[in-house]
Amino acid sequence: MSEDEIRKEEQIIERSKKDPHAFGELYEKYFDRIFNYILRQTDDEELAGDLCSQTFVNALHNINRYEFRGFPFSAWLYKIAGNEVNKHYRKNKGNKIFSIEELKVRELVEQAAEEWDEEMITRLLRYMNELPTDMIQVLELRFFEDKDFKEIAFILDMTESGAKMRTYRALDKLRTNFNLKVKYDG
Repeated sequence: MSEDEIRKEEQIIERSKKDPHAFGELYEKYFDRIFNYILRQTDDEELAGDLCSQTFVNALHNINRYEFRGFPFSAWLYKIAGNEVNKHYRKNKGNKIFSIEELKVRELVEQAAEEWDEEMITRLLRYMNELPTDMIQVLELRFFEDKDFKEIAFILDMTESGAKMRTYRALDKLRTNFNLKVKYDG
């Protein structure tokens, strides 16, 4: 985000603290991103809708406690959304699901140096679904949500170096198993 965009967003947040109707601008701006983030973790549109609604309700109820810490407001929403998803899985004693969008994986593969056939992409999708949740989370945030390591660390409550290490380990597993050469700049 540019300095101007951050300043405008801060103004909307400050208005939202006094007038809940102003929060609608933030809701409109971030709903689709947060919904899709939750949907990838639930693979259930109805559940994603419920958890997304709860995310925005929690954000609105706690907007007075929000402080700008060098991250876009969306990072705070992703953090709340992740907590809602985790709370759902703890309450229902289910295993977390990651529905990796084939289109996003194809974008990742396009960054690789060589051509991939359909069979390799199918194997990669299957393999990614078997990665541990913590690795999928960082890959999702880094490559599918375009978050930097500092923001990933904030969203997942870890250090920036921990976010980098987890991302590099996940990419190393992918590279080792698929000869995938992806740039992972800091």
